[in-house]
Amino acid sequence: MSGERNTIYVEDAEVISHVAHPAAQFVLRLHAPRCAASARPGSFVHVRCDASLPMRRPYSIMRASPREGWIELLYKIVGIGSRALSQRRVSERVNVMGPIGRPFAPQRERPRALLLGGGVGIPPMIFLAEQLAAERGWHPLVLMGSEVPFPFALTTAVQPVAGMPDPASAAITLLEEWGVPSRLASGVAQSNCYRGFVTDLARSWLATLDERSRAEVAIYACGPTAMLAATARLAREFGLPCEVALEELMACATGGCAGCAVRVQTPQGPAMKKVCVDGPVFDAALVF
Repeated sequence: MSGERNTIYVEDAEVISHVAHPAAQFVLRLHAPRCAASARPGSFVHVRCDASLPMRRPYSIMRASPREGWIELLYKIVGIGSRALSQRRVSERVNVMGPIGRPFAPQRERPRALLLGGGVGIPPMIFLAEQLAAERGWHPLVLMGSEVPFPFALTTAVQPVAGMPDPASAAITLLEEWGVPSRLASGVAQSNCYRGFVTDLARSWLATLDERSRAEVAIYACGPTAMLAATARLAREFGLPCEVALEELMACATGGCAGCAVRVQTPQGPAMKKVCVDGPVFDAALVF
């Protein structure tokens, strides 16, 4: 868990903006200054989507501005909670609890950070990319995969990436503006995207690196379980450290209910760990 439990705040956050994207995807910006001040890449918030729904829903934080006091969430309508949340309008209030969870811990001795995001697992990668772009000495590469249109403005990549296969030339405009190279993959035909899994795109790029360059790479990922399992196999294949952010349904998000427990390998043997407080970020080798 990141910090102490008294760093988790409950706020009636004001909706600053709420933008709809294709395939029932939304980007929600909330004024939640206490949460924004402590948010880290990989942490999440537990959101009361509607007063009529007793159960909160967990959403990864995609961006946070401590100075301006806002956090940003990307979500997709999948049930009654997210559908209710999609009806929230500017100036309305949304109750949020956060930031929650253990964040990513980038390794400075491996400055070539390879960030892999899939579907609704994209938000922590945007947050981590922004953090690394703001610090000297990092050289992140962001690879995203989605089977539906990406919920971002896209552009033709300007930031060069040696060894990137054709036709992977689509990039996320926001990342380009930060000076962070990105490339996109999809199993369906999307313009200028690599056709296939994002992990296959990552494998193609890693295979072009020499041993010295590869020794500078660490992988950070978030996405569906199958994608994270494939990412763990990729990390083993190339002998790379890898952290993954798990996504699990949860009731309390504070470790009380154990509804989000997953099996993890420890030095003492297999154990059950809670995604909300022991994660959501884990060493991939311990989970998969």
